[in-house]
Amino acid sequence: MMQGLYVHVPFCPTICPYCDFHVVRRHGGVVAAYLERLAEEASALHEQYPGPLRTLYFGGGTPSFLRSAELWALFTTLPWEIGGAEVTLEANPGTLNAERLQLLRSLGVNRLSLGVQSFQDDVLKTLGRAHGRKGALKAVEMSLEAGFCTSLDLILGLPGQDCEADLREARALGVGHISAYTLQIEPGTPFALANLQPDEEQEARAFEQAEEILGEAGFVRYEVSNFALPQQESQHNRVYWQLGFWGALGPGAAAHLPAEAGKALYAIRASNRPLPRWLAGEAPATEEIGPLEHAKEALMLGLRLREGVDVGRLEARTSLDLWSPLRSVVEQMASEGYLKVVGKHIRAKSLNTIHPLILRLWNALDSISPPGTTPH
Repeated sequence: MMQGLYVHVPFCPTICPYCDFHVVRRHGGVVAAYLERLAEEASALHEQYPGPLRTLYFGGGTPSFLRSAELWALFTTLPWEIGGAEVTLEANPGTLNAERLQLLRSLGVNRLSLGVQSFQDDVLKTLGRAHGRKGALKAVEMSLEAGFCTSLDLILGLPGQDCEADLREARALGVGHISAYTLQIEPGTPFALANLQPDEEQEARAFEQAEEILGEAGFVRYEVSNFALPQQESQHNRVYWQLGFWGALGPGAAAHLPAEAGKALYAIRASNRPLPRWLAGEAPATEEIGPLEHAKEALMLGLRLREGVDVGRLEARTSLDLWSPLRSVVEQMASEGYLKVVGKHIRAKSLNTIHPLILRLWNALDSISPPGTTPH
């Protein structure tokens, strides 16, 4: 079953100097061509996975940058039933007004993810953001008044940033969800070419502050980079972290879909081509995901969650004996104070230290031979 659907809208009014997503500026008739191709792709995917959907997510790019008629066309080309689904749209503060918010509500959007990044004008200028502090605050106010479940994106640990001030301001606004990230310097971006180097110690302190400051207001760090009030977690992102199945539409978008019954595979990962090749109808690149690879990915993603991973459930999903190779490593990490273990359920005691844990668990699973091979 396809639980969620991701729709990539690649158009942005400006391209930030840290961004390496598949984004473009609108030009000529490219948006109309995008919508036409998206309708064809959606129809084909709906035939295979008619739904209904649990979650629908419009990411980018800046989906809210589309004009009103284009937004209407975007939603009406999708043939799935979305009543009762969590429907999220990413938005930048400068692209919102009361009329636009009313349109989004009428189209079925019930959750907005606002790319605020900071409430400090100097920091926003460094990040190349088109909005300032006042624009960010106004967008949050309008989103809440319009009745959206509202999530903020923040970047923490930036040079010259007062992280405590940003976190205290974010928690006081009345939003239900805050995603907090560190700045990733990706190859080829202007920040990389300028040799900007993040301060890892500053970033680590920022997340300690986030857990403390947001926790005081009732936010729970339910995933490494995500904090939510009760019942405000992102259900779409949970599909990713729990390695469910989701479809993807649009250039550069990636899907994780169930493999055909009877094959010694667990899933198919399909990655759409960049915009020009996608518009030309070129098929996505596909990768076969076997049960063991699925188990390793599920461990990696599941340990990012506060609730952790049920290895027994993974064994049922993959028909693999995972606990035998994992048990001694899990027990050792529990004795070292890194893991909490109940039966076959494991979770990290601190979400700040998961990366070395994942590596140790992966190494333990390397002893499992894929189906059809002879054990070493």
